[in-house]
Order: sequence, then C-alpha cells, then structure tokens
Amino acid sequence: EFRRVLFRSREFEKLFNRNRIFIDRVKNVGPISGEMALNYGFTGPNLRAAGVDYDVRVHTPYSSYQDFDFTVPVGTTGDCYDRFLVRNEEMWQSLSIIEQAYQKVQEFKGSEGEVFHADSPAYYLPEKKDVYTKMEALIYHFKIVMGEIDAPIGEVYQSVEGGNGELGFYLVSDGGRAPYRLKFRRPSFIYYQAFPEMIRGSSLSDAIVTMSSMNVIAGELD
Repeated sequence: EFRRVLFRSREFEKLFNRNRIFIDRVKNVGPISGEMALNYGFTGPNLRAAGVDYDVRVHTPYSSYQDFDFTVPVGTTGDCYDRFLVRNEEMWQSLSIIEQAYQKVQEFKGSEGEVFHADSPAYYLPEKKDVYTKMEALIYHFKIVMGEIDAPIGEVYQSVEGGNGELGFYLVSDGGRAPYRLKFRRPSFIYYQAFPEMIRGSSLSDAIVTMSSMNVIAGELD
C-alpha cells in the first residue's frame, strides 16, 4: 500500500512539475522577495520559497530531529510555482524521515524488546482497557488528564516547525496553576498580513491562486 501511494505521488509530481499549462498559470504569480518575507515575519515553506533557508527543526532542533538526515528545500522567486515546488519536495523529505524513524524503531525493538515507554504510571497514560477495569488505572488516567501543577515563576517560548511554518507558544507564569499570559504564534495570521501587497496590481484570479498557494488556514486568523 505504501509503495502504491509513492507511485501515485510520483505520477502527480510528473503531471505538474513540467506541465506548461500549469507553469504558465502559477509562475511569477503572487511573488514575494526574501527581504519582504522576513520583514513580515514569514517562516516555513512560504519563507523558504522566497529563498531564505530557515527551518526550526534545523536551527533549534527538538524531538531528536538532529538525529535524522533530511534536506530543506529552498526556492528563489517566492512565487506560486516555487511555493508548490517547495511544499512538494517537503512531502518527500517527510517520507524519508518516517522511513528513518521506522528503521530506528526496528533496531530498538530488536535490542530492547517491545517496551517503548517508562514504567511510570504517574506520567504515562494507562491502556484504555485497564481504565475500564482497574481502579488504579482510572485514578492515574484522571490525574494525568485533569491534574494541574504549580508552574514556576517565569516565562518561556517554544516553537515547532508546523506544516505552515513556525508555530510558537509563549507562556508567562506568576507561580499559580493557570497561566498569567499565553500567546500563540500562528504562521497563517502573519502570512495574511502580506496578502494585499502580494496581489497588488494583479487579477482577481491571480489573487485566488496566490491565497491557495500560501495555504492560509482560516482558524489561525480568528
């Protein structure tokens, strides 16, 4: 099944990458320079399509990304065609990471057995069947899901490389059980601010294509 999906994906790739009709429709449409993208605060594939090589997984690795080999695709023009090429190549790089992770898991299973988590019920959710049949499992499940802690006083920012770019979380604690302040850095909200400038002087149909290529998620604009 996996190989069949790869085969179909390659077919779609060949259908678009050198298709003259497709290229003529998206090339030089909705471009943005690397300087302008940085000024607006772009990240992710929309920034990389403009020629800026920035990926959170590479510059500030997390979740063991530093243990995987992958290439960060970078464009040059920042137009719809480059955004398509960058996102398409990122799918292949993601598949490569999955294959590497699968291989590492297989190697781990061969040496360490089938256990992939610490035997610490206070921090690891019990199996659902145990929650329905064992009181201890039900208690641990409730404490982990509903429990609260007194967070230390301070502030922290953590980000990940989401599908649309840098997704950040800024948290300020005054020592209580609820955040004093919590703010999300939503990449689509930032992209949308540049949209009017990117389509100025173009046709209405180009505006639609540009918006689609930026992959702005409406929920991030609320």
